[in-house]
Amino acid sequence: MYDNWNEQDQKKEADPEWAKHNMEYDLRSCEWMVAKVRAREEYAQNLYAAMCNRDFVKNDVWPLLANQTWSCSWRYAGGIVAHMAGEGDYIDWYCSGIGGGKLSEEERNNMSEESIARYEWMAENFVGEGHVTDEIRKDLLALGWTVLDDGRDE
Repeated sequence: MYDNWNEQDQKKEADPEWAKHNMEYDLRSCEWMVAKVRAREEYAQNLYAAMCNRDFVKNDVWPLLANQTWSCSWRYAGGIVAHMAGEGDYIDWYCSGIGGGKLSEEERNNMSEESIARYEWMAENFVGEGHVTDEIRKDLLALGWTVLDDGRDE
């Protein structure tokens, strides 16, 4: 099954039309963004979250005039980030922005100090699906893409 999916992906990606006005292609082929994803887990998660429930437009004349947008599912966003990271798959990122809030006293008592520290780090650095951080917005713009706003990040 997986070989078939990989074959389908390779065939799709070999078509030059696939790369046109395709944010996935631009992300995966941008060395500096791939390097950021590989170097910083929080950056990778923030990029994943930004792609969820959002529309993007290529900063090019035709896509702007034609109102041609790009978007993807949460699962697909997770797959893009996993591909950029060079490890894992979509499930490593899927729903990573859905935090559990503060730990109860009972939960803290049942966790190691290392687990508590990891949980608190994630709570401070990960964002919810659909949220676009300033850093991600700036990087996408540098890549040639604009996040179509709906006012929820203000």
